[in-house]
Amino acid sequence: MIYRSFSLLSLAVAAAFLTSCGSSGPNILSKSSIGSGSGIYAKNESFALPPASSVVMASAAGKPRDKHSMPVYAFRDRNRIVRTTAYTCSESDHLIYGNKNATGTVLRYNDRVRSAAADWSFYPVGTTFRIKGLPYLYVVDDYGSALLGTGTVDIYKPSKEIMGQWGRRNVELTVVQWGSFTRSAELLSKRTSYDHCRKMLANIVRQRPDLGRVAKL
Repeated sequence: MIYRSFSLLSLAVAAAFLTSCGSSGPNILSKSSIGSGSGIYAKNESFALPPASSVVMASAAGKPRDKHSMPVYAFRDRNRIVRTTAYTCSESDHLIYGNKNATGTVLRYNDRVRSAAADWSFYPVGTTFRIKGLPYLYVVDDYGSALLGTGTVDIYKPSKEIMGQWGRRNVELTVVQWGSFTRSAELLSKRTSYDHCRKMLANIVRQRPDLGRVAKL
């Protein structure tokens, strides 16, 4: 009886997690509404995007490159060609965080604002941007070790199915507003036991020496 009660409790906890992962508050699109075609994306959505403008492509030609052979931009360059990937909170490496982002708030996926992850020394926390051809405003509120040292942006998706449909693609991205290096340094300074956090923090301080007092490296 005790074993059975424990099993039922485990199932209930798992069900609660999966529900929270897919729907985390008002205006969040549920997996069922996305898959049925009644949401913003139908089940077979291809995310077809228009090509980048010739001006943005030309400006990318002379830029230095990261390890993915993508252009590395200066902060004055708001229009850029960026490599994007996708992730979801039900992936094995995100299970321990549930539906939370690196700032401790809920990952966003609604009809106006969506979460994204990046190296915070490239795109500090709070950076908002748009992707050409899509109507949403994306906010950098997460990070990932695989993004370290690159300009790649990881777009949050509510399910593995939608994540797979996005895949990996280069897009034209426009930075609407830069986030805060100070806030990034404050958060990362509490997580220096993680190699990628320590390296992001060190790179932020190289760009903003005044934040050394926050980083305490």
